[in-house]
Amino acid sequence: MSPITKFTSTTSLLLGTTITITSNHWMMAWTGLEINTLAIIPLISKSHHPRAIEATTKYFLVQAAASALVLLSSMTNAWSTGQWDITQLTHSPSCNLLTTAIAIKLGLAPFHFWFPEVLQGSSLTTALLLSTLMKLPPISILLLTSHSLNPTLLTALSVTSIALSGWMGLNQTQTRKILAFSSISHMGWMAIIIIYHPKLSLLTFYIYTLMTASIFLAM
Repeated sequence: MSPITKFTSTTSLLLGTTITITSNHWMMAWTGLEINTLAIIPLISKSHHPRAIEATTKYFLVQAAASALVLLSSMTNAWSTGQWDITQLTHSPSCNLLTTAIAIKLGLAPFHFWFPEVLQGSSLTTALLLSTLMKLPPISILLLTSHSLNPTLLTALSVTSIALSGWMGLNQTQTRKILAFSSISHMGWMAIIIIYHPKLSLLTFYIYTLMTASIFLAM
């Protein structure tokens, strides 16, 4: 990969993350998520190995579907309430749609199948980015909307993620897949805490990022 392409992708990643974290408008948050998705694709596919291309295709399709759901939930909320503000998510079907969309983006069970496969087809540096930086925008949207999310749905997704990833992680021999299931489990714990104590969930994310970065950098 040429230095210009690498620089453009890295800058776009930081830009997309910053836009999503700092936005109050749904369209800006969605734009940031889309920039992030498009920026990571060259980094996943840079080795030109068939497995890397497969991982890129899976990642793009899953993230595009999740982004479409985010856009649909924000549009239905705006249609019923007249508000495009992220914190004004009061329409019940929109809350459920958004919870599902963020679960897909984070790789919460039962929408987790893409994450171990994508990590397995990526380089260690890209896998680190996918496990840490790419989780920040969806987590920040969850934090902003935590007061209006459906607790039953989010708790069900979280408990399924924690149980399933622990069980499936035991059955793996490949390091990246073990780390992928570890990430799914951590995301489950964060999602279950976020409804009751958002700040504690953010602290959990920081600790998770530090531990994951340490493991990947050591490898």
